Amino acid sequence: MEIKDYLNKQRQLVEDAFDSYIPATSGDFAEHIKAMRYSLEAGGKRVRPILCLAAAGAIADDTKSEDILPIACALECIHTYSLIHDDLPAMDNDALRRGKATNHILFGEAAAILAGDGLLTWAFDLLGDQQRGNLSANKRLRITHIIARAAGSYGMVGGQALDIASENTTFPFSTLQTIHRSKTGALITASVLAGAMGAGASKEQLTALEQYGNQIGLAFQIVDDLLNATATTKQLGKAAGSDEALGKATYPAYFGIEETRNKAKAAVEEAKTSLSLFDDKARPLRLLADYIYTRSN
Repeated sequence: MEIKDYLNKQRQLVEDAFDSYIPATSGDFAEHIKAMRYSLEAGGKRVRPILCLAAAGAIADDTKSEDILPIACALECIHTYSLIHDDLPAMDNDALRRGKATNHILFGEAAAILAGDGLLTWAFDLLGDQQRGNLSANKRLRITHIIARAAGSYGMVGGQALDIASENTTFPFSTLQTIHRSKTGALITASVLAGAMGAGASKEQLTALEQYGNQIGLAFQIVDDLLNATATTKQLGKAAGSDEALGKATYPAYFGIEETRNKAKAAVEEAKTSLSLFDDKARPLRLLADYIYTRSN
């Protein structure tokens, strides 16, 4: 299995699902839906939904994609909403995302805020709709709870708040760890666990996958820190060097470039070690861990 082929196939599966899940740009709310779709369809790696699908496959390779895809797409809706809001002038004030104008540049700040709100709310519509996917009410409730917790004040939102509060301040390394674990890692771990829960994972399997998710979530954000410091704006599709300009709490700021690379690699290796109880059905998860370390944007 080549990771590039796997990613392309799974990405297409997710994007095809969006066409049927997300409202069309017609009727009274056409402009609002257009703003939602603009950011959702602007490209991206689709790491979170692909992790969700891969985790489900690691548990049971006969898991039906139509059962897991609504969860996977909900995760991408939440991630995209966070990017729209993160780019706003009141936060990171970015004009470029995935090589395109950010949502507020094209639609205005108010419309961008509402587009993010719409995507976040639509995610929970997908998670709660029993007509999409054949999951029991108990599984659906557990999955919704873990995603809500990861996306909220004790996860992504709280991490973003702490990230902003820490700009241009002197902060302990423990604060940087909390920011990375919450802002990025929480939703990545939830993506893995949600897919596994949907496929009927055991408690032992969920414990191992939680460790995997924690480590690749850490690796993902460390690599983001590295790329922001070392790649170009063209390579990233967004402003390079913005972390340093904003005085962000990052691994390179603490450890320098080479030691940061070592820490990212160590997190990836620990993630793969945590999958020792899984057979070859978990190979996509192992390949995704390596991809997260070697990616260039």
